[in-house]
Amino acid sequence: MKLAGYRLKTAEGRRLKPAPKTAAEHYQTPEHRAWRAEVLRRAMFCCQHPGCTATAYTARLFADHIVELKDGGAALDPENGQALCGKHHTVKTMRERAKRAKA
Repeated sequence: MKLAGYRLKTAEGRRLKPAPKTAAEHYQTPEHRAWRAEVLRRAMFCCQHPGCTATAYTARLFADHIVELKDGGAALDPENGQALCGKHHTVKTMRERAKRAKA
């Protein structure tokens, strides 16, 4: 029995593909990189989410703005920064987006 599956091409479900994600210019500046280094150093390269044991050795860490820039947070104040692993950074970001969408 021969299958025709290998001859069929997969159809892309979208008509328009989303634009590639690019980082805001702010994140490419030397000032932001210094801020990020300070936030991660102060957290001893560990995720600061309560109960999380992720470190820079076991996961990618993000220097996260506690009060997001879109919400008026200080961009370069180390007190407005926390180290979060990828999982907790995504959870926090989605929670903050949902709050903004409700407002």
